[in-house]
Amino acid sequence: MFDKLKKLKELKNMKDQMSKEEAVVEDDGIKVTIGGDMTVKSIEAEGDVDPDKVKDLVNQGMKKIQKQVASLFK
Repeated sequence: MFDKLKKLKELKNMKDQMSKEEAVVEDDGIKVTIGGDMTVKSIEAEGDVDPDKVKDLVNQGMKKIQKQVASLFK
């Protein structure tokens, strides 16, 4: 039983570490911030915005944060 509680505490600590991570990608005046919980935290843009460029940056940000989070558990 104590092993399960210990494992539960470890999982909570892992979740807390993940939530502190952020990935930021920028290009052509567009800045996208992705949180460790795989959510888009912010999108900032200057001037006219190409929706395809935003989509590409969000995808890049997701890949970047996934790698960051994965490196926490190695």
